[in-house]
Amino acid sequence: MIVQGDGTILLEVDQEGYEEARDFLALFAELEKAPEHVHFYRVGPISVWNAAAAGLRLEDLEEGLERGSRFPVPGVLLERIRDWYRRYGLLRLVRKDDRLLLEGADSEVLGELASAGSVAPLLRDGPGGSFLIEEGDRGRLKQALIKLGYPVEDLAGYRRGSPLPGFGLRERTRSGSPFRLRRYQAEAARVFHAGGSVRGGSGVLVLPCGAGKTIVGLAVMDLLKVRTLILTTNTVAVRQWRRELLDKTLLSETEVGEYTGDRKEVAPVTVATYQILTWRRSKDGAFEHFSLFEDGDWGLIIYDEVHLLPAPVFRATAEIQARRRLGLTATLIREDGKEDDVFSLIGPKRYDVPWKELEEQGWIAAARCIEIRVPLPPASRVAYLEMTPRLAVKAAGANPAKLSVVARLLEEHEGDQVLILGQYLDQLRELASRFALPLITGRTPTAERERLYTAFRNREIPVLAVSKVGNFAIDLPDANVAIQVSGTFGSRQEEAQRLGRILRPKAGGGGATFYALVTAGTKDQEFAAKRQRFLAEQGYGYEIREWETESEAADRGEAS
Repeated sequence: MIVQGDGTILLEVDQEGYEEARDFLALFAELEKAPEHVHFYRVGPISVWNAAAAGLRLEDLEEGLERGSRFPVPGVLLERIRDWYRRYGLLRLVRKDDRLLLEGADSEVLGELASAGSVAPLLRDGPGGSFLIEEGDRGRLKQALIKLGYPVEDLAGYRRGSPLPGFGLRERTRSGSPFRLRRYQAEAARVFHAGGSVRGGSGVLVLPCGAGKTIVGLAVMDLLKVRTLILTTNTVAVRQWRRELLDKTLLSETEVGEYTGDRKEVAPVTVATYQILTWRRSKDGAFEHFSLFEDGDWGLIIYDEVHLLPAPVFRATAEIQARRRLGLTATLIREDGKEDDVFSLIGPKRYDVPWKELEEQGWIAAARCIEIRVPLPPASRVAYLEMTPRLAVKAAGANPAKLSVVARLLEEHEGDQVLILGQYLDQLRELASRFALPLITGRTPTAERERLYTAFRNREIPVLAVSKVGNFAIDLPDANVAIQVSGTFGSRQEEAQRLGRILRPKAGGGGATFYALVTAGTKDQEFAAKRQRFLAEQGYGYEIREWETESEAADRGEAS
């Protein structure tokens, strides 16, 4: 490692000890760029606070930096890291005599922060130099303070919520298969629960796609046995959660409700979509379904795919900080930069496990990632150069030459279960038409989506084309090949989620192959490099292949 004073850390990929250093940096730093030979990481306050919350000791961080650095670690960076560590836990929310108080280990710092314009209206003088907080301001105060660079450790406890004594995990699923928690699933649930103490009960568990985040949610519910509200991305995901709850727990049909655009059932365990919660009749209208947060006396709220949490749900969450909150995700990356809101309102990262570690243990499929660089057809090159940046991005992503690559790959993978994933609907419709493929988009009715997913699971459909709606919360265990024909700019979390569609362990122990089709020498190639950063951090490398068009191959043949 080459550690620099501005918080940048350069990691040499080809040196001995690279993998150990990569796994170490993933604990407290974020990968920013991943060129072939040197990866660039950055240490920041949120990444350090998440590391502190997850139990990484400051002395272990410092020792690891000094041991792995080629040159002496700059003192200015060490001082900055120490200051960030010092700030974590410096402010605490506690409950005394049924009053909510903000306390500080440093009275001078607490006094300065209390005078800030964003903080002062939320405080009243309390006993012994502390400040009294209104219950409804608990979340807003934490948001305001983290934006000033001071995270609050919330030790004020939670409402119990209505009990659900009949909840339990089955030893065999309803279909008769043996069922038990994997070691890491049970450990993640225990870490979140923290023995029922005030130090547990809120936070984010980070597990790879295919590692069973839903099962971890069930394990947490089993520890708490309280009424639970589960929020997820779409109606298909709602029904997958409901199937898992009925298959692997002792809950009855009437105890698990669906709250979506199709149905409005409130039950002891209710599964809802983010979309229904954020629905309103007009742009300035009220969010009519926010009452769901208060109507159920929930003891736990689970935020599935927490990195996608919409801004209005953050606002509602700020007002329900007395309820336990569990975030589940494969990547804590938010492309909108709202990681501080996740940290302050849902909670810090409590548990994380490297993707490659679970791959080595056989819990997720071994994956091979291949980037195929496809040139623009000669007729399209001049037009591309004259386009506006926005049109050029789409033209490169929807490069018609990619269809020939898809044709070749489908021939090579005949007999496999293949997902074709893309950003642009015109491109996907052309693919679906050319290869006679079923296509799922945002306009596909929920019943039809479920029918196609079920047919794919049953191997009645070998190839399925899916738009962005397929990025999240789809359980397709037999999918072993993914072909990404286009993506969303430089979205790291999208790339991770798309690879995750094929990572569930295969019945025969086989691996998975992820193809990213990229238009060479264009913005498409630049965005692809950005999208791959998170997976590079997890230890995945991309094999690069150059694709020849038929005319180029013919020209090369004549020249030879």
